[in-house]
Amino acid sequence: MNPAIAHLAQAFPPPDVPRAHAWARVEEELGTILPSDYKRLVDLYGGGLFDDAIWVLEPDCFNQYYDLVMENRDRAEAQQRLWQGGEPKPVALEGAGSRTIAWAVTENGDCLYWLARPGHEPDQWTVAIKEGRGREWEFHAQSCSEFLRSVLLTGDAESDVFYDFPTDVPHAFVSGSGFVCVPQAR
Repeated sequence: MNPAIAHLAQAFPPPDVPRAHAWARVEEELGTILPSDYKRLVDLYGGGLFDDAIWVLEPDCFNQYYDLVMENRDRAEAQQRLWQGGEPKPVALEGAGSRTIAWAVTENGDCLYWLARPGHEPDQWTVAIKEGRGREWEFHAQSCSEFLRSVLLTGDAESDVFYDFPTDVPHAFVSGSGFVCVPQAR
């Protein structure tokens, strides 16, 4: 097990029954291979909420709002509309073929992405955070599990979005399987 995931597993005991994921199908739908630490993290925990702060997306999530593939379907077009509307595009995304892939969200509307760039393998992708109620972006040269560990446990990540972490309260993980979304009739 990678050291960051092992550290997370000590602080956030994973559910007793992990979910199996059809990674080849998911990667085909997204059009890219995903980072190996993310796949190990989601195979261990499933999707869910870490410390009431970061909701890790999961493919085939019981709740459509936290489904990895569904969350990424319209994000690229939405970002283009923001940039065309005057929001500044981060320089890191200017390169041809650069794109973002959402892997987590917050209740405040912040989105955690991978910055996927040509010539960088998925395990080398940078974590990019888009502030939910503003125009700011942050970039962290870490994997998603390293970022979770450094924000939630060690405090090593310098983040304006997660400035109040880590906290002194006991750590908690809530599995996404308990948050079922029931579509409303129209």
